[in-house]
Amino acid sequence: MQANIMLLAAAAIWGFGFVAQRLGMNFLEPFAFNGVRFLLGSCSLLPLIWWFSRRRTSQLYGESSLPLAGVLAGAVLFIAASLQQVGLLYTTAAKAGFITGLYLILVPIFGLLLKHTTGITTWLGAILAVIGLYLLSINDDFSMSFGDMLQFIGALFWAIHILLIDHFSGRVSPLKLSAVQFMVCGLLSLGVSLLIETPTLPAILAGWQPILYAGLVSVGVAYTLQVVGQKSANPAHAAIILSLESVFAVLGGVWLLDETLTLRAWFGCGLMLAGMLLSQVRWPDRNKQEPELLPS
Repeated sequence: MQANIMLLAAAAIWGFGFVAQRLGMNFLEPFAFNGVRFLLGSCSLLPLIWWFSRRRTSQLYGESSLPLAGVLAGAVLFIAASLQQVGLLYTTAAKAGFITGLYLILVPIFGLLLKHTTGITTWLGAILAVIGLYLLSINDDFSMSFGDMLQFIGALFWAIHILLIDHFSGRVSPLKLSAVQFMVCGLLSLGVSLLIETPTLPAILAGWQPILYAGLVSVGVAYTLQVVGQKSANPAHAAIILSLESVFAVLGGVWLLDETLTLRAWFGCGLMLAGMLLSQVRWPDRNKQEPELLPS
């Protein structure tokens, strides 16, 4: 129960993080905001890395693959986070949360390319999620808004990112990998920002609240809760609990940003959530055949 509460708290923090990301762009442009928050997030993991190193858990991993893993994961993370952040300029936090959550279904589907086993529940969940996405985002003229499209493309890269993390998870320390990839993502974001945006120190200071939440709380605090919680939680239960991030994104958008959804959109959200949850269900005799892939 304690582990599940920790994971639920992490999902809530990540869900409300969409609100912080939207509010942050009242002060900073998308790439500048991402650059600052991911660099802050990387630094926030240093105390946790030090604490685990004191317990000698990091000795279970080699470090030779860390630079390559960090650069690759950071580059994919940069693409996914950039699409998400720019997309939030054109869509709501509520929609962004649910569309991004599609990575839960895309991960096992993409895993087929790596010869992973995908169960029937994943395909049923994918069907429900696609119907839900249609109701949530597709207009009467069968078009999708620019912001929703960016979020959907971003979900593809979030799924690739998780598969990449899974590939390196047994070779390097997860905490060190996260710190490096956040650093790479932050530096790439700041580099692009300096080329096409006009970030200023006064703007960064003015937006300290959403930056602090998105960087320190969403990364440092939530990641710690996830790492500690998953040690004792059932993997399937953990995946289901973490998928509730999209629900908290809707709650945050409606409560804090006064966002509204039509009845059709609410129904679409419900179908997408049902599909996400169903995709994480595993029949008892297949639990050992299908490893769970959780976000890092």
